[in-house]
Amino acid sequence: MKWEDQERSSNVEDRRGGGSGGGGGLPRIGGRGVGLGTIVIALVAGWIFGINPLTVLGLLSGGGAPVEAQAPASPAAAPPAQDTMAQFVSAVLRDTEIAWQQVFAANGQQYQPPKLVLFRGRTPTACGTGDAAMGPFYCPGDSKVYLDLDFFDTLARRLGAPGDFAQAYVIAHEVGHHVQNLLGITGKVDAMRGRISEREMNALSVRVELQADCFAGVWARLSQGGKIRYEPGDIQEGLNAAAQIGDDTLQRKSQGTVVPESFTHGSSQQRMAWFKRGLDSGSVQQCNTFDAQRL
Repeated sequence: MKWEDQERSSNVEDRRGGGSGGGGGLPRIGGRGVGLGTIVIALVAGWIFGINPLTVLGLLSGGGAPVEAQAPASPAAAPPAQDTMAQFVSAVLRDTEIAWQQVFAANGQQYQPPKLVLFRGRTPTACGTGDAAMGPFYCPGDSKVYLDLDFFDTLARRLGAPGDFAQAYVIAHEVGHHVQNLLGITGKVDAMRGRISEREMNALSVRVELQADCFAGVWARLSQGGKIRYEPGDIQEGLNAAAQIGDDTLQRKSQGTVVPESFTHGSSQQRMAWFKRGLDSGSVQQCNTFDAQRL
């Protein structure tokens, strides 16, 4: 990707300088304490499957939205100009802002961009204490994407998805969850928790995640008209990233067997297909996974 000439977003919070980490001990879900064993399960699920572990914690504890997160000790600064990776993230975020502003404006609405928080170790969020072991995640409670940049090394070396476009796809996917929140989709899905079975909730989660993949594809299509320029192999990097974090691929690598009813993000083929659907169409309307007969 050629991104150096792209504008930088003003919506990046850099908490890596210290003072805003921590979080006051273990997070509490729905007003109840969560045991260490539950947290370990959640972190493993987040690291391996890309699930927001804050959601996993809520499901495992039977509680609602996480609470009692502490605010950062001081306002976070913008990332330093000499930090190439942080500047890359800021450029990609700005590109998503431009793309989604166009989409919302075309429908008579105003896009409200998310904040993207860079952190190390642990950080407070409106969804509970975020941990770097969770991988990137979006918190609808504060409309922020959380990212420890070390995850990109994990993405390349352990998950087999190297490349700057693979990294951009991860950011665009999380921004896709923000778009779902703005459209009211997140709230409707959360309202189903506890009202349907675990298997049905997993199936619903798959549709949520595949739609976020499709929204990432919409961004990729629209960004081609901006200052970010694609190079040969970029799109393939995105497709490979989608494939490497498919539930079937991750289950096969981690446990040697595939359990489709436990899927929460979709198979590798599904994730690639929905990303490509958004990429080919550039249309939000083509990303309606909830009405799709086949995923």
